[in-house]
Amino acid sequence: MIDWTPSAIAIQLGPIPVYWYGVAYATGLAAGYLLMVRQARLFGQDANLIGNGLIVVAVAALIGGRLYHVIDQWHLYAGDPIKIFLPPYTGLGVFGGFITGTVAFLLLARRHRISIWIWGDIVTPALFVFQAVARWGNFFNQELYGRPTDLPWGLAIDCAHRVLEYPCDAFPVATTHFHPLFLYESASATIGLIVVLWLSRNPPGWLRAGMFFPIALIWMGAVRFLTEFLRLDSIVWRLGGVPTAQLFGLAFVVVGLALLWYLRRTSQPMTIVEPVEDDDDEDWWADDDEGQVASAAVDDPEPDVGTEPDAESGADLEPDADIEPDAEVEPEPEART
Repeated sequence: MIDWTPSAIAIQLGPIPVYWYGVAYATGLAAGYLLMVRQARLFGQDANLIGNGLIVVAVAALIGGRLYHVIDQWHLYAGDPIKIFLPPYTGLGVFGGFITGTVAFLLLARRHRISIWIWGDIVTPALFVFQAVARWGNFFNQELYGRPTDLPWGLAIDCAHRVLEYPCDAFPVATTHFHPLFLYESASATIGLIVVLWLSRNPPGWLRAGMFFPIALIWMGAVRFLTEFLRLDSIVWRLGGVPTAQLFGLAFVVVGLALLWYLRRTSQPMTIVEPVEDDDDEDWWADDDEGQVASAAVDDPEPDVGTEPDAESGADLEPDADIEPDAEVEPEPEART
């Protein structure tokens, strides 16, 4: 059992607290950025586009995720709506962030005139790594937990973060543990990351350009649909009696399957920039600033033998420009004595 109930504050810088949730969010973004740079080079794309684009997409995802969370957990803000805008932030909704982040990505792709399918393959592993890392912010905020459980990985929640239906008086902290839904989502995202990284380096014949993004839609939608069965009923946002997260999860799965079918019929097989090793040259490749593969043998060719200087006289062996290359030179007559 996980009996430790952590503090939401990582460090205190004078009057300014630094929250673990923000640390997890920033760490996930940094890990995603580094991974996208590697993926861009692997797919032969300009990695310089990532820096500013990541900021725009991250801000859009933050707004959408916050909006979804506030609607989902409105009971936390109904009495004091100002908490929506003030720290400490207590969560983000993955579906809201996914939707607004995707819209921002499509607008950026249109502006830079880049392929949304190729760049979808580049961005998708970063989505998984961000989800895997950032979800640990929920652990420090003691949120995104489910029903009570006796499983070995059950999570203790202190009294200040309990929902009304499980007060500490009736369900003591020492003996009551809950499903760590954040951990389930983090672990599933880690598995998804491993799968798409392996596929990007070992693309099978059926894999088409652009398929990673719909795979992510299906993966995350299915995981959230299943984990929603473990959520506490009192805090679930519902539409027509059905948890909204499950509706979004099903929608993501359907859209992902439709995109896979479309790409299977219209897209080209996935290709990557993969250097081929030359046994005769140890320095057989190098990455330039644009992430393209350049051959060292081409960049630095061997000098032409015909232009080497004469070892004894130092004279250049190149033919004189005034002499016709094919003209015969008459030998001088021998001197008579």
